[in-house]
Amino acid sequence: MSLTLENVHRVVDGVTHIDHVSLNLEPGSFNVLLGRTLAGKTSLMRIMAGLDKPDGGNVLVNDTDVTGLSVQKRNISMVYQQFINYPNLTVFENIASPLRLARISSSEIIKRVNETAELLHIEQYLNRLPLELSGGQQQRTAMARALIKDAQLVLFDEPLVNLDYKLREELRQELRELFRIRKTIAVYATTEPNEALALGGTTTLLHEGRVIQKGTAPDVYRRPETIQAAELFSEPPINLLPGQVDNSEVTFDQSVRFPLDSDLKRLPAGQYQFGIRPNHIGLVPHNDDDLELSMKVELAEISGSETFLHVRNELFSLVLQLSGVHEYHTDRSVKVYLPTHRLFVFDMAGSLVKAPGFNPLSQ
Repeated sequence: MSLTLENVHRVVDGVTHIDHVSLNLEPGSFNVLLGRTLAGKTSLMRIMAGLDKPDGGNVLVNDTDVTGLSVQKRNISMVYQQFINYPNLTVFENIASPLRLARISSSEIIKRVNETAELLHIEQYLNRLPLELSGGQQQRTAMARALIKDAQLVLFDEPLVNLDYKLREELRQELRELFRIRKTIAVYATTEPNEALALGGTTTLLHEGRVIQKGTAPDVYRRPETIQAAELFSEPPINLLPGQVDNSEVTFDQSVRFPLDSDLKRLPAGQYQFGIRPNHIGLVPHNDDDLELSMKVELAEISGSETFLHVRNELFSLVLQLSGVHEYHTDRSVKVYLPTHRLFVFDMAGSLVKAPGFNPLSQ
């Protein structure tokens, strides 16, 4: 099946949840909705599922308008971030429940439950109750129940957010493999840019109910069309520095200067906003074009196996994303190295002018 949203919008109590969104999802596609909390991801999926009706626009399945069709009459499944299983039923019966409602034969149920459980590596737990399982096993059970229906549309509403890092990595890989062999449309909502990159497929950036960019995950990551898209597809958000381009150099805040490289030389002279991702800045030089900056530590924020190092000088602030756990005292002086060939260039209206590794878009 194909799924098309045409100019869909939804307003609840005077608040716009979905702002005139148009999307086309192809059969067998894996689609990621990336946006911050309250960006409209869940609202959009509920409209796709038929749980909510839009206030305007149309939902088409195979070019047939199903906007007013209830969820019970659509061939869809949905997996939520909570582990929604029937606590009094075994894993087998949890997975089998959609097939029993559809009055599938017992022999076919046994066959399909075993096949689906094997795909998700929970075949050894079929006789257990959900509360006897780990969190990851419970979520695999919920996923198995959603997948066994052979639904044409499977919606994942941040299904891995409550799992630990290792389990999330395992299930991401399994999801990618699973949907490679199915013709189902999968839609996966997440707030995490790294998860969108790990899952691949098509990424749609949502902000305040609006689509601000859509494309393959690597393309959107490498060439965000606006500052807003670059900030959404970077965790921590991309660093931004105002700068001036003239005939021979770039100047940040009338003080920090570096020569134009071959790509930057193509930019017309004027004011720009330069972006650099936190993971591209380091504490040791690695490139011939590294710009050395003298900074002071504001905060060392440890997040799992990474450290987000917030630094500042009298001109601007930066955030570095460092691998490993590092402790830095406030106001400690450090040298940071910014590779100028990694700079994104945006005009003063916030539109992309040049992406790293690409010629200026105006050329």
